[in-house]
Amino acid sequence: MKTPFFSSSKSSSHNYSSSSTSFCESLMEETIQNSQSIIKKWDLDSTSTSYNRVANLFRDNPLDAKRLLESVNDLQHAMQFVIKDKSTSKLLVRAHNLIQIAIKRLQKEFYTILSGSSYFLDHETVSSSRASKSSMEDEVSESVMADLKAIADCMIGAGYGRECVKLYKVNRKSVIDETLFYLGIEKLNSYQVQKMDWELMEMKIKNWLSSVKIAVNALFRGERILCDYVFSSSVNIRDSCFSEIANDGALTLFVFPEMVMKFKKLSPEKMFRVLDIYEIICELWVELESIFTFDSMAVVKAQAMASLGKLGDAIRAMLSAFETAVQKDSSKVVLGGGIHPLTRYVMNFLVFLGDYSGAISDIVVDCSPMSIQMLSESCYLSPTSGDGDSPSSPIVVRLTWLVLVLLCKLDGKAQLYKDVGLSYLFLANNLNYVVLKVRESNLKLLLGSEWISKHEMKVKEYMSKYERTGWSKVVTSIPENLTTEMSSSEVKECFIKFNSSFEEVYRKQSSWVIPDPKLRDHVKISLASKIISIYQAFYETYRGELDIGTESIVRFAPDDLQNYLSDLFHGACFSDSSMGWSGSYSPSVSTSTSQGR
Repeated sequence: MKTPFFSSSKSSSHNYSSSSTSFCESLMEETIQNSQSIIKKWDLDSTSTSYNRVANLFRDNPLDAKRLLESVNDLQHAMQFVIKDKSTSKLLVRAHNLIQIAIKRLQKEFYTILSGSSYFLDHETVSSSRASKSSMEDEVSESVMADLKAIADCMIGAGYGRECVKLYKVNRKSVIDETLFYLGIEKLNSYQVQKMDWELMEMKIKNWLSSVKIAVNALFRGERILCDYVFSSSVNIRDSCFSEIANDGALTLFVFPEMVMKFKKLSPEKMFRVLDIYEIICELWVELESIFTFDSMAVVKAQAMASLGKLGDAIRAMLSAFETAVQKDSSKVVLGGGIHPLTRYVMNFLVFLGDYSGAISDIVVDCSPMSIQMLSESCYLSPTSGDGDSPSSPIVVRLTWLVLVLLCKLDGKAQLYKDVGLSYLFLANNLNYVVLKVRESNLKLLLGSEWISKHEMKVKEYMSKYERTGWSKVVTSIPENLTTEMSSSEVKECFIKFNSSFEEVYRKQSSWVIPDPKLRDHVKISLASKIISIYQAFYETYRGELDIGTESIVRFAPDDLQNYLSDLFHGACFSDSSMGWSGSYSPSVSTSTSQGR
């Protein structure tokens, strides 16, 4: 009697299932046999030898390390086959126990590599390891990174990703924290900042400025590269892992600028340190965006942006305070019409400011002065743009405005001199100093050649007015037309008048100064051409007509005048004996200044 078809089919199915189970278990058995020797060899709990407890497997025995990883992967794959067919197989227990032994070893190796090889993983080495393979350090670094990745892939694949990530986070976070500590990056609170003096605060700012580039370009960038490489198999792990190890340190780094803004008194002189901080954050911004890309890291970029905003607010406030201080300056004029301390202070400030033109343009974009045209007309100036800049360039407008404020202030101070000639000399000296500072600095590129030319012409105008008002009495003491016949008494009167005028002007101006050598020489040449030339012509025409014994009347030969003019504008004290005359004439010194405004 034939066996029914369905009965035969059922029996065949049973035999196939048994055959399949037997095959999977035999495969598992074979995998266990192949794996347990290498796993037991590097069992941390093995009592057969203590070598395996201290040895660096991946460094000293790379072939065994590779076999260990392969064994875990093979066991894991074999277990997946057996679980599908016979989830109660005792072989699963044996395989699982072997995997646990191997994972324990791999955890130890993972920790050892992270801890012992930090020299190669931190800072520039990791960052540059992909770019160059020429040095031994780069080769070691790539080898170490490859080992870490192999362990991470193995542990994640075996279901031990959480343990692997935990180890990584603890180790690398400590590396970041310790590195920031050694870089001098510390958490500050408002109370600490307000108790500091400026010397200590400036020292901390300088340290931060020198450390922040290392922290971003080397430390955080290197850690990002390492994290992305080790956990390349999982975007989620990379995200959570890097954000947890880096966020706290990065926030500490970029909270510092905000703390600086809480300093008790940020005067205008301190603005350049604040600008240094502002500029370096702007410089690092692209790098920050490339490192802190995940949403979980947005808080770092938000903090950096918040610090930029507060730095910008502080800089605008300090610029306004600077302008107000210039406008309210009540210092007296200087003796001799020299460079006023306010001029030196403002121009040195603006020269430094010009070096930060990029940052300042961003910061003062909404700070254009309202009444610049009105003020420019009163000061014979106009807001011009630098070469290649549009008239609306924020930095050009702002710098031009501040120069206008200074020159208008100097114009007011010039009126405090009792001598008009000295007023013009003062204006010429100070405007010339302003022009020189512009020409010799980055301000030249910002304000432009047209601005410089215009103000150089203004210096010449002031000097011309100084010569006219300061020396007109001397020049007019000699008759213009020497063809007209003159009596002996008239000639004597002219010589006496010239002597008196020259002595008076020389005595008065002996303490006046022109600090710039080029301007000083130009003025001396100009005065000589105006005074000595007409005096020499008069001297040569009428000197012979005077009676013998009238040397006291003709006190100066033309060469004497040249020598006297050469001695002027150095600010030297005058004495009667220096000119060979008695002290019978004593004019009031016109450099006395008003005590009020």
